[in-house]
Amino acid sequence: MSAYIKDLVTKAKKSSFALARLSTLEKNRALKVMARDIIKNKDYILKENLKDLKIAYKNKLKQSFIDRLKLTDKRIKEMSKSLSAVAKLVDPVGKVISATTRPNGIRIKRVRVPIGVVLIVYEARPNVTSDCVGLLFKTSNVGILRGGSGALYSNKAIARVLNRALKRSGISFPAFFVVERTQRNLIDELLKQDTYIDLVIPRGGESLIRKVAKSSAIPVIKHYKGVCHIFVDKEADIKKALNISINAKTQRPSVCNAVETILVHQDIARKFLPLLKKEFDKRGVEIRGDKKTFAVIPGINQAKEADWAIEYLDLIVSIKIVKDITEAITHINTYGSFHTDSIITKSRKNIEKFLKEVDSACCFSNISTRFSDGFQFGLGAEIGISTDKLHARGPMGLEELTTYKWVATGNGQIRK
Repeated sequence: MSAYIKDLVTKAKKSSFALARLSTLEKNRALKVMARDIIKNKDYILKENLKDLKIAYKNKLKQSFIDRLKLTDKRIKEMSKSLSAVAKLVDPVGKVISATTRPNGIRIKRVRVPIGVVLIVYEARPNVTSDCVGLLFKTSNVGILRGGSGALYSNKAIARVLNRALKRSGISFPAFFVVERTQRNLIDELLKQDTYIDLVIPRGGESLIRKVAKSSAIPVIKHYKGVCHIFVDKEADIKKALNISINAKTQRPSVCNAVETILVHQDIARKFLPLLKKEFDKRGVEIRGDKKTFAVIPGINQAKEADWAIEYLDLIVSIKIVKDITEAITHINTYGSFHTDSIITKSRKNIEKFLKEVDSACCFSNISTRFSDGFQFGLGAEIGISTDKLHARGPMGLEELTTYKWVATGNGQIRK
């Protein structure tokens, strides 16, 4: 282990014990100061973010990468709102999950406790730094944050602002650590530190997440990719289906909860698809369709088998005409990534069938997939969206960042 990593993980473990001693009041007070300071230091953060953007443009990186990297007044305000929202949420640490008294008089409780030290490995979204710090701090977890080198200036700036805010709040020890060195081998080193780090959460592209999961000696909560679907049923409201599909694809195409495949019932396809194509054409969306879709809206690109499982993260969408809801559900469970899927219909029966049979972390009816988000769910923010089934699933908020311990109290009982 390098001296740098040894020093980092040792300090993080030590801080985790100090952080666990803070009261909810102390944590909330610090979160409110962090929220205010993000706004006060907006110009400094934007100036540092511009350095990252200039490098990205110089290196001719994809527009989707630049969109994730770019900070704006609106996004900084959202970071501040997120920290404020987390401060207002109920602190899960110390919450009694269950309690019982045994016949011998021993009182047994399950109590929520912090996980400890959490390593976050992420790529180009600087707002992740602020969101993760807020959620981890509220749950008394120490974060080791390793962002992508393309967002280094932005992440360092946000970290400095938040660290100064913590000190002004009376927090005398480091409550989180940002890895400021960019050597790739540092991640491999960190992933071996199971004595010091309790959990790893990778956020980014599928290749990053698979690499982390393969290399880690520490438990990993994964989100491989977001191949999200919308199924437009034959009983859909056309106007709602159009608005939802447009929003889900174009409002922010570079994020994991943007729709990638739209399935359309054959009985509504000839009415719905030409209208959808017209709207997508206006917005520069490339459509890749199956043969039936191509017959209804000629001139589009024909989808290949691989398209059904691609997370485009761009203004590209695949469309398939299906004969019924059963075929739609089978397609989603076959090609989807178990992230977020939505049905558009007036049929209560079909809503219930879809929500029951689609095996995804988030199943919606008559809303955009873009609502698959911790802040939108009332979690304040999210540490990530898990497509695993253990220990957390879907948007991960405060409770998902805790584990529990058993607490037993008695009056001298011994086992016979």
